[in-house]
Amino acid sequence: MNSELIKQAENNLREEFEKIDEIRDYNQQKVLEAFIENKVAPEHFYTVSGYGHDDLGREVLDRVFADVFRAEKALVRVHFASGTHTLACCLFGNLRPGDKLISIAGTPYDTMLEVIGTAGDEETKEDSLISHGIIYDEIPLKDNTEVDFGKIESYIDDTVKMVLIQRSKGYSTRKSLTIDEIEKICKIVKSKNPNCICFVDNCYGEFVDKKEPLEVGADLIAGSLIKNPGGGIVEAGGYIAGKEKYVNKAANRLTAPGIGCEGGAMFNQHRLIFQGLFMAPSVVSDALKGAVLAAYIFEKIGFNSSPKFNEKRSDIIQNIIFDAPEPLEHFCRTIQSLSPVNGYVTPIPEYVPGYEDKIIMAGGTFIEGSTIELSADGPLRPPYVAYMQGGLNYAHVKIAISKIIDRYVNSTL
Repeated sequence: MNSELIKQAENNLREEFEKIDEIRDYNQQKVLEAFIENKVAPEHFYTVSGYGHDDLGREVLDRVFADVFRAEKALVRVHFASGTHTLACCLFGNLRPGDKLISIAGTPYDTMLEVIGTAGDEETKEDSLISHGIIYDEIPLKDNTEVDFGKIESYIDDTVKMVLIQRSKGYSTRKSLTIDEIEKICKIVKSKNPNCICFVDNCYGEFVDKKEPLEVGADLIAGSLIKNPGGGIVEAGGYIAGKEKYVNKAANRLTAPGIGCEGGAMFNQHRLIFQGLFMAPSVVSDALKGAVLAAYIFEKIGFNSSPKFNEKRSDIIQNIIFDAPEPLEHFCRTIQSLSPVNGYVTPIPEYVPGYEDKIIMAGGTFIEGSTIELSADGPLRPPYVAYMQGGLNYAHVKIAISKIIDRYVNSTL
């Protein structure tokens, strides 16, 4: 029965898959052209030690990323501990006491709240943006699901130094922002304050569309290399891209003024990052196909899931709303049991640094925390949503969905 249901789904999804293939091919050509234009060669895979001065591979890597994301400059480093760290360098690097930061799409992702200073213990708050004199505000979502474009104009004036545009939904049930919506936000912001920095958290969104945020008006973007742009093989790090002056300021925060982009040994990771970026359009394409198949099947078997299979996507995430903690936990344990690494492990909810609520994480991944690999996680709070994402290849996602059908039909979930 499962094979027939999936086969029927794949037949019905042919048009959606063709759209994804078209985006993949476009992005693959864009990446290839960046490699050729910058004359990537084996000598760029070698590394240097110590201070990391005169690292030709690092310089070429930055230029390739800049070309791919249509940036004046890019900073690609293994020294970023996480996506949150990468975003924090952009914020602390470009904001000064008295500057105002506004989150456009409601409350940001959980780990960003401690960076900003609206959550966390007293010690953490002492190190936050707010404690450094940054003024923070956020524009509430319309009906808790969509950006309130009508309110943006009333929030933006000459006092706003930066707007934070979180592309992906994070741990919320709002819709992820499409490239068209990001363009609309940037146009409104710039019409009110041309000097305001439009900063996009691009995590989970790279190569999902033919355009990236810098092509539609954003000034600065950042993301994690253990998500989309790392192609599933990069071991750590993040990237920042955009206008040169903003990237340089973020680099000064990562290293130090006077060092900026010029220092930092890369620990023999050049080849993996080059190769991961080259693989990324195809890996993201397979993850997207898996998400679309999941959306179709989950709807058929009665899950409350979004986005729908035929909705325009801006990230690789598929969320399932359970309205109770037990089925959320069961779902994540099912995903864990279908993982190539630690498939025998039973995940349990636990407090994780940067989160206020207990989190259950299914991540039997080759790279710890890699969410371009098939994984699922969610906070133990209403409405108890599982966020399923990734898949290094479509076949793995299809196998996992087949097993989920089995367990659902057998009332395991």
